[in-house]
Amino acid sequence: MTAAAPAPAATREALGPTLIRLRQEGLDIVVADADLGKSTSARKFGEEFPERFFTFGVAEQNMVSAAAGMATLGHVVFASTFAVFLEHAFDQLRMAVAQPKLDVKLVVSHGGVSTGEDGASAQSIEDIALMSSLVNFRVIVPADVIEAEAAVEVAARTPGPFYIRTSRPKTVVLYPEGARFRLGEADLLRDGSEVTIVACGLMVERALLAADALDGEGVSVRVLNMATIRPLDVAALEEAARETGAIVVAEEHLVHSGLGAMCAQALAARRPVPMEFVGVDDRYGESGTSLQVLELMGLTAERITAAARRAVDRKRG
Repeated sequence: MTAAAPAPAATREALGPTLIRLRQEGLDIVVADADLGKSTSARKFGEEFPERFFTFGVAEQNMVSAAAGMATLGHVVFASTFAVFLEHAFDQLRMAVAQPKLDVKLVVSHGGVSTGEDGASAQSIEDIALMSSLVNFRVIVPADVIEAEAAVEVAARTPGPFYIRTSRPKTVVLYPEGARFRLGEADLLRDGSEVTIVACGLMVERALLAADALDGEGVSVRVLNMATIRPLDVAALEEAARETGAIVVAEEHLVHSGLGAMCAQALAARRPVPMEFVGVDDRYGESGTSLQVLELMGLTAERITAAARRAVDRKRG
């Protein structure tokens, strides 16, 4: 009998249970929270280790400054809130975390527009650009809850600042239990010869659906999960450009400043090829279910499929 597929799960569900396990294994973890521990799942750690859990209320600047202070004492500090609210603390992140290269790990929930009913004010579409601009930061957008668990562990065991973006809605589980996460390495999910789709976060599932559709049309598609935005796996990008000759980048972020922009910059300097971009255009989202908002913003497998067709046509001339 074939084993049942795992139930969908939100990537935000990975944080609390993973931190509990890592603390039980002996890591010197403390957690700072901005009054959203239930939503980020960080509160689970607080229930298990209350003496290591500090909540700061709706005060992200204070949370980040305190997290930096705790890191100077030798702790591995995880700080959590919603992605859009962390943007309030950019100066503290730059001055107190990035410049001294402290051991502060930011794991945020409700990234992108898939926050749904919370509306535009809670949708973070600029965060990857902001966090990638900070020297010394590693920026990660996991594709599913298994990859999120593995990324949190890598962050905990790797010195220096991290930013891990997770999502509110439950999504399909793509990886098997116990799958490893390799910082700075793209994961080849599907090989192909005519076009490569590079994606991160919940757009990875949509990239795979697009690849299935294109395969039905006779188009061979490579799919790369680029979970690590920084450091970017430039070698995998260059190989994909050389071997497939066309690239599509799909992300739940503004197209002019996120993963697509970074991929384009890398390839322009090394191996320019036709490229197309699927993401958030210059607009803010609206309130609705996660699926409704993603459809509204064009973050769909169908749009990726159309972009891949354009890229292949441009390559063929």
